Amino acid sequence: MDYLDDLIGRSGASAYCLFASSDDPDMRYLTRFVTNDPVPVIKKRGEKPIMILPVMEADRAERESVAQSITRQQAGYQEIAATEKNPYHITAAMIERCAGGAVIVPPQFPLALARALEKKVPVILDEHSAIAQIRARKSSTEIEQISVVQKATEKAMEQAINLIRETTIRNGLLWHGEKTLTSEQIRYTIHSTLLAHGCTAHDTIVSCGEETAMPHCTGEGPLQAHQPIVIDLFPRSEASGYHADMTRTVSKGEPSRKVCELFEAVRQAEILGESLISAGVSGADCYQKVRDYFDDHGFKTDTEGFIHSLGHGIGLEVHEKPSLSPAGEELKEGHVVTVEPGLYYRGVGGVRIENMGVVTSNGFNRLTNFPVELIL
Repeated sequence: MDYLDDLIGRSGASAYCLFASSDDPDMRYLTRFVTNDPVPVIKKRGEKPIMILPVMEADRAERESVAQSITRQQAGYQEIAATEKNPYHITAAMIERCAGGAVIVPPQFPLALARALEKKVPVILDEHSAIAQIRARKSSTEIEQISVVQKATEKAMEQAINLIRETTIRNGLLWHGEKTLTSEQIRYTIHSTLLAHGCTAHDTIVSCGEETAMPHCTGEGPLQAHQPIVIDLFPRSEASGYHADMTRTVSKGEPSRKVCELFEAVRQAEILGESLISAGVSGADCYQKVRDYFDDHGFKTDTEGFIHSLGHGIGLEVHEKPSLSPAGEELKEGHVVTVEPGLYYRGVGGVRIENMGVVTSNGFNRLTNFPVELIL
């Protein structure tokens, strides 16, 4: 936490402050505590973070959290509430007592609480999201936690692709037994498998045919033969809160020549993207070289083609720092990133392939270990 302590010292503040539930990745990172309700977290220079909690959470926090905890009563709640009824003003008063002076807050800090705090102490906005910067570089423990989720992701992807592989083709649709196979059924299979491995997923993409030309279309209805099927899942571990992310594009039966060309171009772009990654290289450079590859091979980008970034950091958020995009920053050892080139054309469809790995001084240490194949 030296980076955060340095920020507190440079700014002349007394503490860094959050007010969030564990759905906020910064809060979970600082405290390793899981709670549905937002709580104040105060990090003073050279000290462990302090959480202000309801009495009923105190014993659990003592057992589960790396932060210190005090109860609302210890923070003066009852005394403050005797004269102040606005909940934001009550929370602000408790924070002031614990912080003892000016506080730094992240961009996602609640505005109403910031306004209440400003009446008591100076409030400094952390425009560059210091904790997100710290979170971007993963420890060996974090990398292992992400690897565990990746293994569950691959189990789920295997179940989904095997289900498609087992189908028969009738009237242009995929049939599994006496029923057509649908996006919804594949999604259910994926989510059930993930749950069995301690993970949950939302908005899993199982798109088919022309739907695949829209990168984030989740997909619906019967799956078609001889068409691209994009499967993109990004589950989260219920225990650790860390994510994985993987995409494959498959087809039951041979798709059009154009789709095959897209697949081969994306497959080569993915290999190129991985080869470019190393500590000290900029994410913007990696993105541009893959875009140049597509341009050089006749896949120009305008409103179609390669219309998203090359990849992104992953951890307690599905999308976090660093970015492999036109604004991508320098890659550093310990970053965990995806490489996910894609090509998308209306009337044809889309193809995306996504792997995940760790940035090292020697290159890209891939965590994804799953085959890439188009035709099943």
